[in-house]
Amino acid sequence: MKTHAIRIHQTGGPEVLLWEEVSVAAPAAHEVLIRHAAVGLNYIDIYHRSGLYPAPLPFTPGLEGAGVVEAVGASVTEFKAGDRVAYANPPLGAYAEARVMPADRLVRIPDAITDVEAAAMMLQGMTAQYLLRRTYRVKPGDTILIHAAAGGVGLLVCQWARHLGATVIGTVGSEDKADLAKAHGCHYPILYKTEDFVAQVREITNGQGVPVVYDSVGKDTFLKSLDCLQPLGMMVSFGQSSGKVEPFDTGLLAAKGSLFLTRPSLMAYTAKRSDLVAGAEELFEVVGQGAVRIEVNQTYALKDAASAHRDLEGRKTTGSTVLLP
Repeated sequence: MKTHAIRIHQTGGPEVLLWEEVSVAAPAAHEVLIRHAAVGLNYIDIYHRSGLYPAPLPFTPGLEGAGVVEAVGASVTEFKAGDRVAYANPPLGAYAEARVMPADRLVRIPDAITDVEAAAMMLQGMTAQYLLRRTYRVKPGDTILIHAAAGGVGLLVCQWARHLGATVIGTVGSEDKADLAKAHGCHYPILYKTEDFVAQVREITNGQGVPVVYDSVGKDTFLKSLDCLQPLGMMVSFGQSSGKVEPFDTGLLAAKGSLFLTRPSLMAYTAKRSDLVAGAEELFEVVGQGAVRIEVNQTYALKDAASAHRDLEGRKTTGSTVLLP
């Protein structure tokens, strides 16, 4: 079958994202052929495009999509043609009008969730789910710190953590983003460019610090984040939008109060199908309840993925962004 997809033949800037005609094979025994209705844009796509996270060339980027099943392989029993499904997993290849996917990596989209919402929520929403419910299980009365609070994952974490009964401190880069984070459940937005977020966290917590920091920024915030933690606190480094965290002496973790450090990935947390399905069901439930709103603040044509990448890297986006085939 002939279709179109974004292809990368060499890593580099947004200009390497090329719209090309491609062939899609019929699904193998355990695969499903999906016609995409919407494709999610995520910062990890930039890491793949730039070569920070290497992938064999040439390739189609993207880890998140939603659409309709067109055909199923001979061994697939859980899905049938016409089912609405979504995913946020390898293999790469979501930036395409149609593709095949392993059936065990798909989840069914509930009727209350639109295709665009599903494409916008799976990777970021499932990330928020494991961060808040599994990596450090947030409890009523906790005070947490989330960096990039106005970003896609950040806005979801703010809403969900507040729903769980936590007090949310979040760092943002502008007054507009502070207002956005506050409107989504962040009790204390901090303008990290002009304010000392360590001092602010200490003041908000009466000098105690927080039990957990969720940090997707990386190099610019990592060491200061350790100073925000209370003894035995957990540093969750789940991204690096400002660059890779530089090597450091792990003795710092002892000196700052026997801290825990983890570098989790969604792929590890959803490796078992039972965990994937349970996480998605919990996500769909809080969205269905209205406790967490999925806001798609930008859409681009899939063929214009380069423009979407420029805006994401330029910090011009908020909330979720979706590419439309």
